[in-house]
Amino acid sequence: MAPILNHPPGLSFVEDAEHNLGHVDAATYYGGIESFSRSRTYSYSQIDGYNPKRAPAFEEDTHMRARRMSHDEKTVTVPRRFLIDVEETIRYILEREDTDGDFQISVTDAGPKWMALGTATSNGFKTFDIRNLALARDHNRKRIVLDQARLTENPVDRLSRMIRTSFWHSLTRRIDGEGLEIITADPKDRTARLQPRIYVPHGEPAMADYYRQVARDKPHMNLDVVVLPPKPDDPYFVKSLNSKPGLLALAMNQVDDGKGGRTLKGIPFVVPGARFNELYNWDSYFISLGLLVDGHVTLAQGMVDHFIFEIKHYGKILNGSRSYYLCRTQPPFLTDMALQIYKQLDLSDITANRQWLKRAIQAAIKEYHTIWVAEPRIDPKTGLSRYRPDGVGIPPETEASHFTHILEPYAAKHGMSLSEFNEKYNDGIIKEPALDEYFLHDRAVRESGHDTTYRFEKRCANLGTIDLQALLYKYEVDIGTAIREVFDDELELEEDFPLAPFPPSVEAAEWFERAEFRREIIDKYLWNDSKSLYFDYDTVQGRQISYDSVTSFWALWAGCASEQQCWKLVSKSLEKFEVHGGLVSGTDKSRGKISLDRPNRQWDYPPPHQIMTWVGLERYGYLEEAQRLAYRWLYMMTTAFVDFNGVVPEKFDAVKLSHLVDAEYGNQGVDFKMVPREGFGWMNAAYQVGLSFLTTHMRRAVAACQSPEIFFGTAANADVVAGKTTVAAAESLGLAMESLGLAA
Repeated sequence: MAPILNHPPGLSFVEDAEHNLGHVDAATYYGGIESFSRSRTYSYSQIDGYNPKRAPAFEEDTHMRARRMSHDEKTVTVPRRFLIDVEETIRYILEREDTDGDFQISVTDAGPKWMALGTATSNGFKTFDIRNLALARDHNRKRIVLDQARLTENPVDRLSRMIRTSFWHSLTRRIDGEGLEIITADPKDRTARLQPRIYVPHGEPAMADYYRQVARDKPHMNLDVVVLPPKPDDPYFVKSLNSKPGLLALAMNQVDDGKGGRTLKGIPFVVPGARFNELYNWDSYFISLGLLVDGHVTLAQGMVDHFIFEIKHYGKILNGSRSYYLCRTQPPFLTDMALQIYKQLDLSDITANRQWLKRAIQAAIKEYHTIWVAEPRIDPKTGLSRYRPDGVGIPPETEASHFTHILEPYAAKHGMSLSEFNEKYNDGIIKEPALDEYFLHDRAVRESGHDTTYRFEKRCANLGTIDLQALLYKYEVDIGTAIREVFDDELELEEDFPLAPFPPSVEAAEWFERAEFRREIIDKYLWNDSKSLYFDYDTVQGRQISYDSVTSFWALWAGCASEQQCWKLVSKSLEKFEVHGGLVSGTDKSRGKISLDRPNRQWDYPPPHQIMTWVGLERYGYLEEAQRLAYRWLYMMTTAFVDFNGVVPEKFDAVKLSHLVDAEYGNQGVDFKMVPREGFGWMNAAYQVGLSFLTTHMRRAVAACQSPEIFFGTAANADVVAGKTTVAAAESLGLAMESLGLAA
């Protein structure tokens, strides 16, 4: 029986044509006034619970078809619309479908996965069985008319539409008086007295005055406004902020205050999602790719503005815009990000566009010289750059128990409690060089963005990694290309900063020479011709590290591999990483055995590697391989979206095709009620970018959840192909039950 419709007296109706909204975003679809069809007179037939539709009978019984009556649909060619009482429908769905009580309807629930809704043309009298339902509670609607097209929408189109029209909006933040209350809350803040705090860079007095005024206007926030010193990334100063963590101010625009004056307003940016409410570095690059696919150019441009601001005031593009990240950057993507956006800027003001790109390229040049080719990150012997941030003591942003197993033996050695040892070690009273070395590498892992992975454990700060060298090669080529093609081979630096160890240069030719030098040292130290793969190089031990990493394919994205190297990567090494759901970050042989004492690391499940490899393969002409990998990834995302109530999480297990990932820090983006509101930043982008690689036929097959082993193979050899990934022929339900430990 369908949920009861309780129409209020005096209800207003609209003509059918006025409600033809199709697949618009949820805010538009549910944000209007409550209205219903006038197709027939208002009927109270269901007010008291009477339902004239006979339920279908199954098994030995026949399905009795009811006699056609005046309230039936006039023609089957007219799209149906359904009358829904929102609260009653939610109650009914949860009671019947949500058998595990988590407020999500998924393939693991034992409900029948269908329900009956009354049509709008019969004002709820005639009902039809349907699957899937989008709800309107978030927009404070009590009753709605829901189009059948919205219920039966192709899942690929639906997810893409939700990302484009809803998810990006839900993930957008601003650091100003309006946005601070959302963004200042920090789930990683474990200080005794929680107080919202914003740190304003030295040299921005107008910004400091603005936030002080916000604190006065909103006393309930108890906002603390602190101005940073001229050198805010001194490691001892940053350590002193551990007991008073806070948000770092970002770029703002001057706007009209509506009172004849001017005020400041934060530039919007997109956050990763879930517990992450601040601006993050390399997340933003992948997010910007998705934004550009979806036409949100201004939003992507604003994130570059923030990175320019960070380089100017904080000395680097920060890992994240919190005080404990002041010593730490992340993988450098600024030049490609800026050039991608520049190509899509409005051509009505070319001069302004060139000026904007000039600011971005100048900032990248500063970052390149002061961070990536300066000590401690550069290895002067090889010329390779490393992830090697400054820092003192225990990284403060991790979960409280994260380092307990490392620190307990040292506390026992000194006859102290764990908290007492931590305090004395952080203050430098106790000296433990081995522990210093451990945290040097731990901070480097976090700077690399690959936090954490067995690839980098206890050695990251010493490694010249293939991914970092590829990114810096791309920086050098991008800067040279921009100077030559956009600025007519003339670029005047407007800020004075150290340029060692390379001489200052704003000429394109010298940047191309730098790129050629880097390509040579990549080939010398990182390429292994016999194994057809790039490997990280340990600058202290003076040897390659034999850990198979899919970041080898970043060399294709950057363009620093030769045609021969590319052919070897694709023909001999790609199969090491390709699984049913896309690419894994490393091989099982390199990672080693997983056990209770050696658990999974979360960077066994990364989406960025997928995008980088797709683009790299296409760049070298291997489009079919790129499409196959993109299809695998989108198939996994789409089946999870269909079977698990629309979930778009931070990470997937590409082997088991599951978002039920058992790895450190949990899986962000899976904790939502009813329907997802935001997805996860770079996973949203991976979906939108991935779709751009598919043909129409591929897109239809993904929407039908057709296994990649079937799509790319044949019925005769599908099982053989699937043999490489043991889950190829498994059903989604079986995979989910296995992940939950419920398999028979």
